[in-house]
Amino acid sequence: MSQGITERLHSEEEQQRAAAFNNAAQLRVAIPGIVESFDAEKQTVSVQPSITENIQVGEAAVNATKLPILTDIPICFPRAGGYSITLPVKKGDECLLVFADMCIDGWWQSGGVQDQMETRRHDLSDAFAIIGTTSQPRKVAEYHPDNLHIRTDDSSIVIELDKSKSAVNIKCEGNLAIDVGGNISIKAGGETLIQAAGENVIKGAKVNIN
Repeated sequence: MSQGITERLHSEEEQQRAAAFNNAAQLRVAIPGIVESFDAEKQTVSVQPSITENIQVGEAAVNATKLPILTDIPICFPRAGGYSITLPVKKGDECLLVFADMCIDGWWQSGGVQDQMETRRHDLSDAFAIIGTTSQPRKVAEYHPDNLHIRTDDSSIVIELDKSKSAVNIKCEGNLAIDVGGNISIKAGGETLIQAAGENVIKGAKVNIN
């Protein structure tokens, strides 16, 4: 093969690679972010993407540039079948931003199946925030590898489901309040023990301990 043909093929390959890279650079998929604010009424967040973008203009050096703060991003939390687990999202919480294939504006405003309001694809405007994605400095301490925990980060309150012992364990360093509109029924196959350092008072609703 002549040198001229080799150079031409090499150039075409480089052009194809450059074109593929440029296309990929315009395609948003997912990126970690840091919550700037939370709107509990709309259940949306404003988020600062936490990885910078490399920007080069002409022959200038590449600059690491912060992406803009993204606003009105719907949050994702466990919810289905008429049940929800809600979280008190705070400034500084970490999350994962996922960018939709198409414009989500019509769906977000009205629900159901909607036409695209714009023809943008994988755009910064169409993000969802999955709350809970965590960097190493903010990882959960004392993570239990076997049992399910609903807990505070400092472990001052823990509700534990222990499958190996078929047990539910509740740890609370403060008060434990149970507000029941009807009766309270406790059925135990073994010993039932209630201990209190102060006065024991049971009043109001009927309590059955079997």
